[in-house]
Amino acid sequence: EAGLAKADPANQDYYSKNCGEFVSKLESLYSEYDQKFKAVPKKSFVTGHAAFGYLCRDFGLQQNSVEDTFAEGEPSAQQLAELVKYCKKNQVTTIFAEEMASPEVSKTLADEVGAKVETIYTIESAEDNKDYLERVESNLGKIYASLGGKT
Repeated sequence: EAGLAKADPANQDYYSKNCGEFVSKLESLYSEYDQKFKAVPKKSFVTGHAAFGYLCRDFGLQQNSVEDTFAEGEPSAQQLAELVKYCKKNQVTTIFAEEMASPEVSKTLADEVGAKVETIYTIESAEDNKDYLERVESNLGKIYASLGGKT
């Protein structure tokens, strides 16, 4: 906000108003999902890669990542078996694949544990015409539902 106002002082009020509205929407979304995530029975989810550390920290969740487990490329049978065991132990019903990544390993894992694959946004592309808040809300809603939350 300050940078925009400095570059364009004539529209400072406009930038300030927009910033205030945006922050208010983010705080409302955070508050809503803070309560929702506290109430869900499960706390673990699996993604293509560990892009959601801050989200997990803020909401008391735990992510396991296909990419972290298989950093060397394609998974070995033993590595896949370990992740299958993790998914079954934590009752993972959804494997999240990022919109710009190949979902093949995620699909294989999902097939092994009887889970579905859902797209989740890492905010790296904007091919679906959703804005930042829409993407964040979509991610939160999908993760919440995968943890047993009722929508």
